Amino acid sequence: MELILEYFPNLTAHQIEQFEALLPLYKDWNSKINVISRKDIDELYLRHVLHSLAIAKVMPFADGSSVLDVGTGGGFPGVPLAILFPECQFHLVDSINKKLKVINGVAEALNLENIRTTHSRVEAIDEQYDFIVSRAVTAMPEFTKWVKGKIKKEQKNTFKNGILYLKGGDLSEELKQYTTVKQFPLTDYFRENFFETKKVVYLPLKHK
Repeated sequence: MELILEYFPNLTAHQIEQFEALLPLYKDWNSKINVISRKDIDELYLRHVLHSLAIAKVMPFADGSSVLDVGTGGGFPGVPLAILFPECQFHLVDSINKKLKVINGVAEALNLENIRTTHSRVEAIDEQYDFIVSRAVTAMPEFTKWVKGKIKKEQKNTFKNGILYLKGGDLSEELKQYTTVKQFPLTDYFRENFFETKKVVYLPLKHK
């Protein structure tokens, strides 16, 4: 938890309470439905919470933004971002229903009213958003096919609407077809070794 406070020192008392509650909540849920590996649960704040919040370092969402989290798993990056941006709406989607049960339980315990979940493949979601976020569920060319037509036309943020993707390693081959893509190394924001090869990949997308 000290990590979160170090990198996000302007949290409200309520947000600090919500972030502090994440570890006991996920430990409890994980004992019933395994969504995080045993090794990772002990490093929840580094490997999941802070990693998710890297998106906020690159793009602090404007109030009223709508964000789709694709293949959210145990709720990352969506849950930490929903705590950080209470005036934004987060739609967390996963094709495995039991994972959403965990997220719904966590969101209810934290009174996170800006989260909703849907058990679905993302291709079947017929809505539009300011941004689409995810943690490395597939290669970018495949991902852009999944989310085609899901970006709003109106802009309200400093970046144009599009994808904010948490990925690691050398992405030059995977991203070579995209002329407008930008990579933000997480070592620019966090000093922990865990982030050494990790990035936020930003790809603006057209409305249609």
